[in-house]
Amino acid sequence: MTSGLFAIASVLVFVVRFAREPRRVGNAVWFLVALGFTGLWLLTFFNHVEWAQFAIIAVVAIVGGLGALALPWALLANGVVMLRREGEGRRLANLLSLLAGLGLLAVYGLALSSLVFDDQPLLRVAAMAVLFVTGYLAFLFTALLLYSILYSRVTRRARAGAVVVLGSGLRGDRVPPLLASRLDRGVQVQQRSPGALLVVSGGQGADEQTSEADAMARYLIEAGVPPEQIVLEDRATTTGENLRFSVALLARRGFSGPILAVTNNYHVFRTAVLARQLGLRLNVIGARTASYFVPSAFLREFVALLLEYRKTNAAALLLLGAGPFLLYLLS
Repeated sequence: MTSGLFAIASVLVFVVRFAREPRRVGNAVWFLVALGFTGLWLLTFFNHVEWAQFAIIAVVAIVGGLGALALPWALLANGVVMLRREGEGRRLANLLSLLAGLGLLAVYGLALSSLVFDDQPLLRVAAMAVLFVTGYLAFLFTALLLYSILYSRVTRRARAGAVVVLGSGLRGDRVPPLLASRLDRGVQVQQRSPGALLVVSGGQGADEQTSEADAMARYLIEAGVPPEQIVLEDRATTTGENLRFSVALLARRGFSGPILAVTNNYHVFRTAVLARQLGLRLNVIGARTASYFVPSAFLREFVALLLEYRKTNAAALLLLGAGPFLLYLLS
Protein backbone atom coordinates (compact mmCIF):
# COMPACT_ATOMS: atom_id res chain seq x y z
CA MET A 1 0.00 0.00 0.00
CA THR A 2 2.76 2.44 0.98
CA SER A 3 4.79 1.75 -2.15
CA GLY A 4 1.66 2.32 -4.24
CA LEU A 5 1.07 5.72 -2.64
CA PHE A 6 4.67 6.75 -3.24
CA ALA A 7 4.44 5.56 -6.85
CA ILE A 8 1.21 7.44 -7.55
CA ALA A 9 2.45 10.60 -5.83
CA SER A 10 5.78 10.66 -7.66
CA VAL A 11 4.13 9.97 -11.03
CA LEU A 12 1.62 12.79 -10.44
CA VAL A 13 4.38 15.22 -9.49
CA PHE A 14 6.33 14.31 -12.60
CA VAL A 15 3.31 14.58 -14.93
CA VAL A 16 2.34 18.00 -13.54
CA ARG A 17 5.91 19.30 -13.81
CA PHE A 18 6.27 17.94 -17.33
CA ALA A 19 2.95 19.44 -18.46
CA ARG A 20 3.90 22.85 -17.09
CA GLU A 21 7.45 22.94 -18.44
CA PRO A 22 9.20 19.94 -20.02
CA ARG A 23 12.54 21.78 -20.27
CA ARG A 24 13.42 21.65 -16.56
CA VAL A 25 16.40 19.67 -15.26
CA GLY A 26 14.47 18.70 -12.12
CA ASN A 27 12.06 16.74 -14.29
CA ALA A 28 14.82 14.20 -14.95
CA VAL A 29 15.18 13.45 -11.24
CA TRP A 30 11.43 13.13 -10.75
CA PHE A 31 11.18 10.87 -13.80
CA LEU A 32 13.71 8.41 -12.39
CA VAL A 33 12.16 8.60 -8.91
CA ALA A 34 8.74 7.86 -10.40
CA LEU A 35 10.14 4.92 -12.37
CA GLY A 36 11.82 3.54 -9.25
CA PHE A 37 8.75 3.73 -7.02
CA THR A 38 6.52 2.36 -9.78
CA GLY A 39 8.88 -0.60 -10.19
CA LEU A 40 8.80 -1.31 -6.45
CA TRP A 41 5.01 -1.07 -6.47
CA LEU A 42 4.70 -3.53 -9.35
CA LEU A 43 7.00 -5.89 -7.49
CA THR A 44 4.53 -6.04 -4.58
CA PHE A 45 1.99 -7.75 -6.85
CA PHE A 46 4.24 -10.82 -6.68
CA ASN A 47 4.39 -10.88 -2.87
CA HIS A 48 2.79 -14.29 -2.70
CA VAL A 49 4.57 -15.76 -5.71
CA GLU A 50 8.01 -16.60 -4.40
CA TRP A 51 9.39 -18.04 -7.62
CA ALA A 52 8.39 -14.88 -9.53
CA GLN A 53 10.02 -12.62 -6.95
CA PHE A 54 13.16 -14.72 -7.03
CA ALA A 55 13.25 -14.66 -10.84
CA ILE A 56 12.80 -10.88 -11.01
CA ILE A 57 15.47 -10.21 -8.38
CA ALA A 58 17.86 -12.67 -10.05
CA VAL A 59 17.39 -11.07 -13.48
CA VAL A 60 17.90 -7.55 -12.09
CA ALA A 61 20.98 -8.64 -10.12
CA ILE A 62 22.55 -10.49 -13.05
CA VAL A 63 21.83 -7.79 -15.63
CA GLY A 64 22.84 -5.00 -13.26
CA GLY A 65 25.99 -6.81 -12.13
CA LEU A 66 27.14 -7.69 -15.62
CA GLY A 67 26.33 -4.19 -16.80
CA ALA A 68 28.34 -2.63 -13.99
CA LEU A 69 31.31 -4.89 -14.72
CA ALA A 70 31.17 -4.32 -18.47
CA LEU A 71 30.58 -0.55 -18.34
CA PRO A 72 34.15 0.63 -17.62
CA TRP A 73 35.56 -1.61 -20.36
CA ALA A 74 32.95 -0.35 -22.82
CA LEU A 75 33.86 3.24 -21.94
CA LEU A 76 37.57 2.49 -22.38
CA ALA A 77 36.90 0.91 -25.78
CA ASN A 78 34.86 3.95 -26.82
CA GLY A 79 37.66 6.21 -25.64
CA VAL A 80 40.14 4.38 -27.85
CA VAL A 81 37.78 4.72 -30.83
CA MET A 82 37.45 8.45 -30.15
CA LEU A 83 41.23 8.82 -30.12
CA ARG A 84 41.49 7.04 -33.47
CA ARG A 85 38.61 8.67 -35.33
CA GLU A 86 38.56 12.25 -34.08
CA GLY A 87 41.22 14.46 -35.59
CA GLU A 88 41.38 16.42 -32.34
CA GLY A 89 40.94 13.34 -30.18
CA ARG A 90 43.27 14.56 -27.45
CA ARG A 91 40.96 17.43 -26.51
CA LEU A 92 39.55 16.88 -23.03
CA ALA A 93 35.97 16.75 -24.33
CA ASN A 94 36.89 13.79 -26.58
CA LEU A 95 38.65 11.96 -23.75
CA LEU A 96 35.69 11.87 -21.37
CA SER A 97 34.63 8.27 -22.05
CA LEU A 98 38.22 7.10 -21.57
CA LEU A 99 38.56 9.04 -18.32
CA ALA A 100 35.17 7.79 -17.09
CA GLY A 101 36.19 4.19 -17.73
CA LEU A 102 39.47 4.64 -15.85
CA GLY A 103 37.61 6.34 -13.02
CA LEU A 104 35.15 3.47 -12.66
CA LEU A 105 37.99 0.93 -12.61
CA ALA A 106 39.65 2.97 -9.84
CA VAL A 107 36.39 2.97 -7.84
CA TYR A 108 36.03 -0.80 -8.25
CA GLY A 109 39.67 -1.26 -7.23
CA LEU A 110 39.20 0.82 -4.10
CA ALA A 111 36.03 -1.07 -3.14
CA LEU A 112 37.77 -4.43 -3.67
CA SER A 113 40.78 -3.29 -1.63
CA SER A 114 38.53 -2.33 1.28
CA LEU A 115 37.15 -5.89 1.31
CA VAL A 116 40.56 -7.53 1.05
CA PHE A 117 42.16 -5.35 3.73
CA ASP A 118 39.23 -5.40 6.12
CA ASP A 119 41.52 -4.55 9.04
CA GLN A 120 42.02 -1.03 7.67
CA PRO A 121 39.01 1.02 8.83
CA LEU A 122 40.08 4.24 7.10
CA LEU A 123 40.33 2.42 3.78
CA ARG A 124 36.81 1.09 4.29
CA VAL A 125 35.52 4.56 5.14
CA ALA A 126 37.25 6.05 2.09
CA ALA A 127 35.72 3.35 -0.13
CA MET A 128 32.28 4.08 1.29
CA ALA A 129 32.68 7.81 0.64
CA VAL A 130 33.78 7.22 -2.95
CA LEU A 131 30.89 4.79 -3.53
CA PHE A 132 28.39 7.34 -2.17
CA VAL A 133 29.74 10.02 -4.50
CA THR A 134 29.80 7.62 -7.45
CA GLY A 135 26.25 6.50 -6.68
CA TYR A 136 25.03 10.11 -6.67
CA LEU A 137 26.68 10.84 -10.01
CA ALA A 138 25.38 7.57 -11.48
CA PHE A 139 21.84 8.44 -10.35
CA LEU A 140 22.00 11.89 -11.95
CA PHE A 141 23.56 10.53 -15.14
CA THR A 142 20.89 7.83 -15.48
CA ALA A 143 18.12 10.35 -14.77
CA LEU A 144 19.38 12.80 -17.39
CA LEU A 145 19.98 10.05 -19.95
CA LEU A 146 16.49 8.56 -19.60
CA TYR A 147 14.75 11.93 -19.50
CA SER A 148 16.70 13.17 -22.52
CA ILE A 149 15.42 10.16 -24.45
CA LEU A 150 11.86 10.86 -23.28
CA TYR A 151 12.04 14.57 -24.19
CA SER A 152 13.45 13.73 -27.62
CA ARG A 153 10.66 11.22 -28.23
CA VAL A 154 7.98 13.74 -27.29
CA THR A 155 9.27 16.48 -29.59
CA ARG A 156 10.45 14.44 -32.57
CA ARG A 157 7.08 14.61 -34.44
CA ALA A 158 6.43 18.27 -33.67
CA ARG A 159 5.64 20.74 -36.44
CA ALA A 160 6.70 24.34 -36.63
CA GLY A 161 6.42 27.52 -38.65
CA ALA A 162 10.16 28.04 -38.38
CA VAL A 163 13.03 25.58 -37.93
CA VAL A 164 16.32 26.84 -36.52
CA VAL A 165 19.31 24.64 -37.43
CA LEU A 166 22.20 25.23 -35.03
CA GLY A 167 25.70 25.37 -36.47
CA SER A 168 28.45 23.03 -35.24
CA GLY A 169 31.55 24.02 -37.20
CA LEU A 170 32.81 23.66 -40.78
CA ARG A 171 35.74 21.98 -42.51
CA GLY A 172 37.07 24.92 -44.42
CA ASP A 173 33.95 25.95 -46.34
CA ARG A 174 32.26 22.56 -46.37
CA VAL A 175 29.52 21.08 -44.18
CA PRO A 176 30.88 18.09 -42.19
CA PRO A 177 28.73 14.99 -41.47
CA LEU A 178 27.70 16.16 -37.97
CA LEU A 179 26.27 19.40 -39.31
CA ALA A 180 24.83 17.69 -42.38
CA SER A 181 22.74 15.44 -40.13
CA ARG A 182 21.23 18.54 -38.50
CA LEU A 183 20.43 20.10 -41.87
CA ASP A 184 18.86 16.87 -43.15
CA ARG A 185 16.71 16.73 -40.00
CA GLY A 186 15.68 20.35 -40.55
CA VAL A 187 14.58 19.50 -44.09
CA GLN A 188 12.52 16.57 -42.76
CA VAL A 189 10.71 18.87 -40.32
CA GLN A 190 10.09 21.44 -43.04
CA GLN A 191 8.60 18.80 -45.32
CA ARG A 192 5.94 17.97 -42.73
CA SER A 193 5.41 21.70 -42.04
CA PRO A 194 4.74 23.16 -45.53
CA GLY A 195 5.89 26.76 -45.88
CA ALA A 196 8.08 26.68 -42.77
CA LEU A 197 11.15 28.89 -42.74
CA LEU A 198 14.56 27.27 -42.30
CA VAL A 199 16.91 29.45 -40.23
CA VAL A 200 20.56 28.46 -40.56
CA SER A 201 22.54 29.83 -37.65
CA GLY A 202 26.30 30.14 -37.33
CA GLY A 203 29.04 32.73 -37.68
CA GLN A 204 32.52 32.40 -39.15
CA GLY A 205 35.21 30.78 -37.02
CA ALA A 206 38.88 31.74 -37.16
CA ASP A 207 39.73 28.58 -39.13
CA GLU A 208 36.70 28.72 -41.43
CA GLN A 209 36.65 30.17 -44.95
CA THR A 210 33.05 31.35 -44.74
CA SER A 211 30.27 31.65 -42.20
CA GLU A 212 28.48 28.49 -41.16
CA ALA A 213 25.20 30.06 -42.24
CA ASP A 214 26.47 30.56 -45.82
CA ALA A 215 27.75 26.98 -46.08
CA MET A 216 24.54 25.61 -44.56
CA ALA A 217 22.38 27.63 -46.96
CA ARG A 218 24.34 26.27 -49.96
CA TYR A 219 23.86 22.73 -48.64
CA LEU A 220 20.09 23.25 -48.31
CA ILE A 221 19.76 24.78 -51.79
CA GLU A 222 21.63 21.80 -53.26
CA ALA A 223 19.17 19.56 -51.37
CA GLY A 224 16.26 21.28 -53.13
CA VAL A 225 15.06 23.77 -50.50
CA PRO A 226 13.74 26.96 -52.12
CA PRO A 227 16.09 29.91 -51.35
CA GLU A 228 13.17 32.11 -50.29
CA GLN A 229 12.48 29.75 -47.40
CA ILE A 230 16.02 29.97 -46.05
CA VAL A 231 16.95 32.66 -43.51
CA LEU A 232 20.61 33.30 -42.67
CA GLU A 233 21.80 34.19 -39.17
CA ASP A 234 25.57 34.58 -39.56
CA ARG A 235 26.75 36.14 -36.28
CA ALA A 236 26.32 33.42 -33.63
CA THR A 237 29.35 31.70 -32.12
CA THR A 238 27.70 29.82 -29.21
CA THR A 239 24.53 27.78 -28.74
CA GLY A 240 23.01 30.59 -26.69
CA GLU A 241 23.69 33.09 -29.48
CA ASN A 242 22.33 30.63 -32.07
CA LEU A 243 19.03 30.60 -30.21
CA ARG A 244 18.80 34.28 -29.26
CA PHE A 245 19.90 35.74 -32.58
CA SER A 246 17.69 33.40 -34.61
CA VAL A 247 14.56 34.12 -32.56
CA ALA A 248 15.29 37.86 -32.73
CA LEU A 249 15.76 37.63 -36.50
CA LEU A 250 12.42 35.87 -36.90
CA ALA A 251 10.74 38.47 -34.68
CA ARG A 252 12.09 41.30 -36.87
CA ARG A 253 10.50 39.54 -39.86
CA GLY A 254 7.17 39.56 -38.02
CA PHE A 255 7.13 35.81 -37.36
CA SER A 256 5.29 34.74 -34.19
CA GLY A 257 4.50 31.06 -34.78
CA PRO A 258 5.93 27.90 -33.19
CA ILE A 259 9.69 27.39 -33.47
CA LEU A 260 11.75 24.20 -33.40
CA ALA A 261 15.52 24.16 -32.98
CA VAL A 262 17.52 21.28 -34.48
CA THR A 263 20.73 19.97 -32.97
CA ASN A 264 22.24 16.50 -32.56
CA ASN A 265 20.46 13.98 -30.35
CA TYR A 266 22.99 14.09 -27.50
CA HIS A 267 22.66 17.90 -27.32
CA VAL A 268 18.86 18.16 -27.34
CA PHE A 269 17.98 18.42 -23.67
CA ARG A 270 20.75 20.83 -22.66
CA THR A 271 19.78 23.07 -25.58
CA ALA A 272 16.16 22.95 -24.38
CA VAL A 273 17.27 23.85 -20.84
CA LEU A 274 19.29 26.77 -22.23
CA ALA A 275 16.32 27.98 -24.29
CA ARG A 276 14.19 28.01 -21.13
CA GLN A 277 16.87 29.93 -19.22
CA LEU A 278 16.95 32.51 -22.02
CA GLY A 279 13.15 32.84 -21.88
CA LEU A 280 12.67 31.58 -25.44
CA ARG A 281 9.48 29.78 -26.44
CA LEU A 282 10.78 26.92 -28.53
CA ASN A 283 11.35 23.20 -28.39
CA VAL A 284 14.32 21.20 -29.59
CA ILE A 285 14.59 18.05 -31.70
CA GLY A 286 17.59 15.88 -32.44
CA ALA A 287 19.42 14.58 -35.48
CA ARG A 288 21.27 11.29 -35.58
CA THR A 289 24.90 11.14 -34.54
CA ALA A 290 27.56 8.54 -35.29
CA SER A 291 27.16 5.90 -32.57
CA TYR A 292 30.82 5.97 -31.51
CA PHE A 293 30.57 9.71 -30.82
CA VAL A 294 27.47 9.60 -28.58
CA PRO A 295 28.93 8.27 -25.25
CA SER A 296 31.67 10.88 -25.06
CA ALA A 297 29.35 13.63 -26.28
CA PHE A 298 26.64 12.83 -23.74
CA LEU A 299 29.22 12.70 -20.95
CA ARG A 300 30.23 16.20 -22.01
CA GLU A 301 26.59 17.31 -21.80
CA PHE A 302 26.31 15.70 -18.36
CA VAL A 303 29.39 17.51 -17.08
CA ALA A 304 28.09 20.80 -18.48
CA LEU A 305 24.78 20.39 -16.64
CA LEU A 306 26.62 19.46 -13.43
CA LEU A 307 28.61 22.69 -13.70
CA GLU A 308 25.46 24.64 -14.51
CA TYR A 309 24.04 23.59 -11.14
CA ARG A 310 27.42 23.42 -9.41
CA LYS A 311 26.33 24.92 -6.09
CA THR A 312 23.68 22.26 -5.46
CA ASN A 313 25.87 19.44 -6.73
CA ALA A 314 28.94 20.60 -4.84
CA ALA A 315 26.96 20.64 -1.59
CA ALA A 316 25.59 17.15 -2.24
CA LEU A 317 29.01 15.75 -3.18
CA LEU A 318 30.64 17.32 -0.13
CA LEU A 319 27.99 15.89 2.17
CA LEU A 320 28.20 12.41 0.66
CA GLY A 321 31.99 12.42 0.54
CA ALA A 322 32.56 13.78 4.03
CA GLY A 323 29.66 11.96 5.72
CA PRO A 324 31.36 8.57 6.22
CA PHE A 325 34.49 10.25 7.64
CA LEU A 326 32.43 12.31 10.08
CA LEU A 327 30.54 9.24 11.24
CA TYR A 328 33.84 7.40 11.66
CA LEU A 329 35.31 10.21 13.76
CA LEU A 330 32.19 10.42 15.92
CA SER A 331 31.93 6.67 16.47
